[in-house]
Amino acid sequence: MLKEAIYHRPKNNFAYAYDKETLHIRLRSKKGDLVKVFLIHGDPYQWTAAGWSNTTKPMTLEGSDDLFDYWFAEIKPEFRRLRYGFEIYSNTESAVYGERGFSDKDPRDSGFYFCFPFLNSVDVFEAPSWVKNTVWYQIFPERFANGNSELNPKGTLPWGSADPEPDTYFGGDFEGIINNINHLVKLGITGIYLTPIFKANTNHKYDTIDYMEIDPQFGDKKTFKQLIETCHKNGIRVMLDAVFNHSGFYFEAFQDVLEKQEKSKFKEWFHLREFPVQAFPEPNYDTFAFTHMMPKLNTEHPEVKQYLLHVAKYWIEEFDIDGWRLDVANEVDHEFWREFRRAVKVIKSDVYILGEIWHDSMPWLQGDQFDAVMNYPFTNASLEYFAKDKINADEFAHQLSKVLTSYPRNVNEAAFNLLGSHDTPRILTICNENKEKLKLLFLFQLSFIGTPCIYYGDEIGLTGENDPGCRKCMIWEESKQDSELFNIVKKLISLRNKHTAFGNEGEFTFLETNTDKNYVIYSKQSVDETIIITINNSSDHIDVNIPYDFTNKEPVNLWDYSKQKDTSKIELTPYGFSIILVKN
Repeated sequence: MLKEAIYHRPKNNFAYAYDKETLHIRLRSKKGDLVKVFLIHGDPYQWTAAGWSNTTKPMTLEGSDDLFDYWFAEIKPEFRRLRYGFEIYSNTESAVYGERGFSDKDPRDSGFYFCFPFLNSVDVFEAPSWVKNTVWYQIFPERFANGNSELNPKGTLPWGSADPEPDTYFGGDFEGIINNINHLVKLGITGIYLTPIFKANTNHKYDTIDYMEIDPQFGDKKTFKQLIETCHKNGIRVMLDAVFNHSGFYFEAFQDVLEKQEKSKFKEWFHLREFPVQAFPEPNYDTFAFTHMMPKLNTEHPEVKQYLLHVAKYWIEEFDIDGWRLDVANEVDHEFWREFRRAVKVIKSDVYILGEIWHDSMPWLQGDQFDAVMNYPFTNASLEYFAKDKINADEFAHQLSKVLTSYPRNVNEAAFNLLGSHDTPRILTICNENKEKLKLLFLFQLSFIGTPCIYYGDEIGLTGENDPGCRKCMIWEESKQDSELFNIVKKLISLRNKHTAFGNEGEFTFLETNTDKNYVIYSKQSVDETIIITINNSSDHIDVNIPYDFTNKEPVNLWDYSKQKDTSKIELTPYGFSIILVKN
């Protein structure tokens, strides 16, 4: 038994309140080291003459990554408080593990064990319930559809007439989205994420000039309100992009600094290193990355904080938006985000707060800041396995298990799972235009835990390299769309909506991975259903034995709703898949 690898901490992803009466407990151990683990638990104040009174519960092996196993147990303490530890077994020895370390046997002393002092309802992480059943669609407004040519900026090109460049315009606007809302309804979309819509100097709008005004190329506030109302009538929520880490170069406050320098009343609004402030040859002020056009805002300054919180509240109060996606969220101070959450949740308690963070995000996901982050570890693992063939089936399972065990389950259920975006190459391009691989990506994304997001045009086979190539005009001529791909994505979304286990109600478990044949088998299990999905990520025909007991079951193939005869043994075509449903 390698005791050095055994780890638990009574907070974050290792011990947390799943709901108002349930605790989840995790233990980490060296991969393959422990053969069984029991949770020792009891109320801290219940004692007998023999010592502290406790009981045990078996823990399940939740998953494994390349180094560790993760053990899991769910417990409902009678009095909402808990002392607990672990009874652990390897093939050669056993031990009891608590906050004070290891013991040969239960010391019957609650002080030896870990403590969950009290399950306070206010401390439970709780993302908006509607998010768990939402399928998002990201729209880069300049490139989705041109509905009103009178709004076109100077030099606007005919729609789709050229490949995009960093400074080209094609005239996408709000009316274009409204006119094509049926495309989203038909696909099954229930949430739209719009990249920035506020007045800016570029086509991407991440260099805000005025946070209180719509960019005129998209329309006016009346048209925006019409867009929101149209979406809501069709069961679609709307999330806006908040660029609060930095402003644009032409933001009024920054222009005042450049003009008046040390005498500017806005000089504390930015991180200025010296005077005179200048952009060239290199900016002597903090920016997003090293872009002089995006000066970093000082969100610790009371006036900046007041201004940005006013912005955040205004668009909810006046237009009833449903969420904020927070750009470069990890570079803004935590206290600002705490105040941001309090401010917007008072106005609309179920507004969705999504942070753009590309790395471990636990510090932002403890219930006091964000509801979710953009799940790039999921993105990277999925693309490296399905699209790029950079990792094998075992490595894919390890990476996804690491993602799932890095956060509480109620956090994972609200995670924003994307495959492509305005910041990355098109997923069909990453797949070397192998559409069969793209189908597998969509299958995995739409059957995984979390809330999936489709980047506009991926559902009809748009291609493109990194920015600006990934920002092509949406193709609206049906003859040029990949209708087969569209219908597959539509069908997968309908399965997610129809079957509780396929979506967020299903507990995700890898059943088997095979590196030689490069397939994965995983299950999604809810109270009523179990769905077993097998994916062949290879160019070979393969035979697979599914590690599941189908005795006395009536399995159904969910893809064509045919009844399966010999379900445990299946044959898969190259890049084929199987989706089998059984009632519990």
